[in-house]
Amino acid sequence: MNPSKLQAYRSKIVSNLSLSIMSVKYLKGFSVNFKILSLFSGLLVLVLSCKEAAKKELTKEPERPNILFIMSDDHTSQAWGIYGGVLKDYVHTPNIQRLAKEGTVLENCLVSNSICTPSRATILTGQYSHVNGITTLGAGLSPEYNNIAKLFQTGGYQTSVIGKWHLKQEPAGFDYYCVLPGQGEYWNPVMKTKENWEDYSKGGKPYQGFSTDIIAEMTTEWIENRDKSKPFMAMCHFKATHEPFDYPERFSDLYRDVDIPVPASFYDNDAATTGRSFKGQSIDNLQQRYLDATANPKLRKDFMNYPELPFSVEGLSADEARMKTYQKFVKDFMRCGAAIDDNIGKILDYLDKSGLAENTIVIYTADQGYFLGEHGWFDKRLIFEESIHMPFVIRYPKEVIAGARNKDIIENVDFSALFADYGGIDYPETMQGHSFRENLKGNTPSDWRKHGYYRYSQHSKDRPGHFGIRGDRYKLAFFYGNGLKVNKYSEEEQPTQFWDFYDLEADPHELRNAYTDPKYKDIIEEMKGEILAQRKLLGDTDPENEEIHAIIKAHWND
Repeated sequence: MNPSKLQAYRSKIVSNLSLSIMSVKYLKGFSVNFKILSLFSGLLVLVLSCKEAAKKELTKEPERPNILFIMSDDHTSQAWGIYGGVLKDYVHTPNIQRLAKEGTVLENCLVSNSICTPSRATILTGQYSHVNGITTLGAGLSPEYNNIAKLFQTGGYQTSVIGKWHLKQEPAGFDYYCVLPGQGEYWNPVMKTKENWEDYSKGGKPYQGFSTDIIAEMTTEWIENRDKSKPFMAMCHFKATHEPFDYPERFSDLYRDVDIPVPASFYDNDAATTGRSFKGQSIDNLQQRYLDATANPKLRKDFMNYPELPFSVEGLSADEARMKTYQKFVKDFMRCGAAIDDNIGKILDYLDKSGLAENTIVIYTADQGYFLGEHGWFDKRLIFEESIHMPFVIRYPKEVIAGARNKDIIENVDFSALFADYGGIDYPETMQGHSFRENLKGNTPSDWRKHGYYRYSQHSKDRPGHFGIRGDRYKLAFFYGNGLKVNKYSEEEQPTQFWDFYDLEADPHELRNAYTDPKYKDIIEEMKGEILAQRKLLGDTDPENEEIHAIIKAHWND
């Protein structure tokens, strides 16, 4: 019975009982049966109590959802099978595709600094790199620094992080953590808990098995054994698919006799071809790493512990050698990704069997994008599309639209605000994100951002420091290089060209730097103004870096 009908029914009973009691009391010539009167009174009290309980039930706060945040490392959108591309029909991702059917996919989720440590710090702190201070791989997050896990912990949630941490210092805000030191190993990884923590690469104990399997199993075990009186926020962070792209034996024959197609820009060997401002990280460098690790087994550790060595390109032309390198690289990458997908399936099955699926928000994302041969590159770091796109899917049966795709520009700084919104947690003004909960419902606010802001600081000559913005159609980036005093770089390592502009509608693969094209002059000037406005709005103004200001002054109007 619905609440309004139930209320009317109870009111009618109360009215009839009251009349009956009055009739008994005032009947002349009859003896009043006080047992009957007591019975009527008791019924009246019972009905009134039920009425009050119903009112309380109707005003009871809704149950807060659990949040399961699954994140991999470098598992780029080209290898998910739900974003198109040349690998769409080759990747083995049935469970990612299941999440996409049951939830909403973000098409324009952007990282603000495409490198592991800064991206993870931004997700946790809700702040851009220049605010939280984690601008490069070398920085670590102090346990004293505020983060979204701390807010959830004090807000009544039970919290955990299991897997890759990469923030050097001890995790804070988590009731439980078990994390890899640094990048960690794929096989029999050392992992660190509160009981054996030491900062940076020290501490921990080894666990037997393949890291992706271990991390997923630990996550479901923690959820199963948690304090069930509280909602939970669990962070499950896979090491995969980071270099060296290893995989368990069950996927070793995947793609064994298959030739994988290459992206259209695979043979883009020279910046002069496209007019871009930098060289980039060539896949030929990965080839050399394979060869070096083959020649010297002592190098087979950390990111150079590649599967299925030895590797040889003897007797091959440069193009043939690049193709052989690509085939190994991309097959290893997809096998590594298949193990992630396999374990996502196990986690989803656990949520179903345990009755948690309906009230648990499940998110799967990667800490940034990754080049899989586009422009002849591997790795990330750059404002180019494959690098800055964070693939992202979210499932929440109670609210998130199933089978939908959202095109709004979301940034990783926003994740913390979304979490807080779902969890009923006050979001502090010191955090810079914006909740996209309404966006996911199809109700994008009218003042939602039109551009994503990007800043990369870990300068090298081939991949210079740069900042820029990316809108729905246009992208503009200024390759300033680096503050020379800050990171001790010489003038010779500075860029000689400073601007890249791309029309993503006319040139979706970014094969032509159109900065000097006169038809875009007004658009570029407008976007330069937007870059300056974003830097001011977000506080990224380099107040203590004279070199960057000198470079901006000298080359802003090139």
